[in-house]
Amino acid sequence: MSQANAVRMSSAQLAPQPGPWQVLCSRDDLVANSGVVAWFDGAQVALFYLPETEQGEQVFAIENRDPKSGANVIGRGIVGRIKDEYVIAAPLYKQHFSLEDGRCLEDSEQYLRVWSARLNGDLVEIAA
Repeated sequence: MSQANAVRMSSAQLAPQPGPWQVLCSRDDLVANSGVVAWFDGAQVALFYLPETEQGEQVFAIENRDPKSGANVIGRGIVGRIKDEYVIAAPLYKQHFSLEDGRCLEDSEQYLRVWSARLNGDLVEIAA
């Protein structure tokens, strides 16, 4: 998908909507400071496990499809921090997406869908 074809969404539309929690996988399926991809409700979801943040261990769930290329590659991106914000660098065009809300730091017309995710014991749960 070209940048010109990207759909614009407001920040309110990007925010995860709370819902019932569903088990997606186990903690053993995650790779620290890296991404793995799971199938959830008809979408590929990239899960990023950050075991040592200021808030403790965190799991982020973000859309795996790169809006610029259309390729399902976000789970292969590099996790980093820009101005105290955790981001994923897309593997193909290197744009940075916030793991919190999915917005692209370089281009406000690009975004990734995000889901609320949490660790519940040894289970990874995602809000439907």
